[in-house]
Amino acid sequence: MRLRLRQAALILVVAATGGGVSAAPAADPGAACNVSFTSTLAMARLTAVMATGRFITYTPISLQVVNGQPTTADASSMRADLKVLRSHFDGLITYVSTHGAEAIPGIAAALNYRAVIVGIWDPFDDAQLNAALEAAKRYPQLVVGVSLGNETVFAKRHGFQEMAAAAILAHRRAPDLPISSTEPFHVLYDKAAVPLLNQLDFLLVNVHPVFQPWFRDAPDGNAAQFVVNVVGQLANHYCGPILVKETGVPTAPAEEGFSESRQASFYGELQRLFPPDRRGAFAYFSAFDAPWRATDSLALPPGASASPAQRAEEAHWGLYDGDRHAKSVMEQIPPLK
Repeated sequence: MRLRLRQAALILVVAATGGGVSAAPAADPGAACNVSFTSTLAMARLTAVMATGRFITYTPISLQVVNGQPTTADASSMRADLKVLRSHFDGLITYVSTHGAEAIPGIAAALNYRAVIVGIWDPFDDAQLNAALEAAKRYPQLVVGVSLGNETVFAKRHGFQEMAAAAILAHRRAPDLPISSTEPFHVLYDKAAVPLLNQLDFLLVNVHPVFQPWFRDAPDGNAAQFVVNVVGQLANHYCGPILVKETGVPTAPAEEGFSESRQASFYGELQRLFPPDRRGAFAYFSAFDAPWRATDSLALPPGASASPAQRAEEAHWGLYDGDRHAKSVMEQIPPLK
């Protein structure tokens, strides 16, 4: 459920030597952020999982978009999904709060997950916002935040001012709940992003080296260093915790240079170069392959078009395939203690 255009790099921070900025430096004194919730228990739980646990982005296998219409996720299927993930991950980041996804926090609580960040695909839809806030109210020890949209500004569905207004409304309705929003990293360098950044208690950001022009022929260490450098650069613009929501390597199609071995190599390098702490960490993207996404028209902005062949990689981002079988990358992600 993610727009992916091959954006040009707006910062070229990866050198052949792999040198660069550290993962989570001290924020620039002039960086934007909302500091009003940084001492709350929810923020403490969020940053504890960032530092000592493991987040993964999650869309239920049974939640698909068929002919532009979302299906309803099945509770038993979601329970099977989350059982598979639980031994290696204790934090979930979702994309939708309705269409059956209302059950995710309850299932996660029963399986002893430590944290859920509830995603709201359309933060201007009252039903979706209400469902997310109700989940936070029902599971206050588990839901550590909500994310308002995913690449909403980038997809030109709404602007920064509108998103800032949505964050203000969410804060008013849930004053103790940390609020975030997700955009590709380069969008957040725009000065127009400051009003939104000023309303966010933590930053969720998408950083995909695979869409940089140098990626295919570069060493995997460079791709991982790129993620680290972007996080360091973002700290000049935002002073709160930064959690990379999306990064990774799809495992197909092979003709585009994607494979299970390259996915595993990238994450191995990222684990080495980006040790997590309370200021900065990355989530694994994503839990399961989603074949339907290669033909999902909702993943495109208004007026845009792309053939399934041009978006084939969108079906293969999972650390597990669509039947919940682990890919080779999981061999280097040890179970949580």
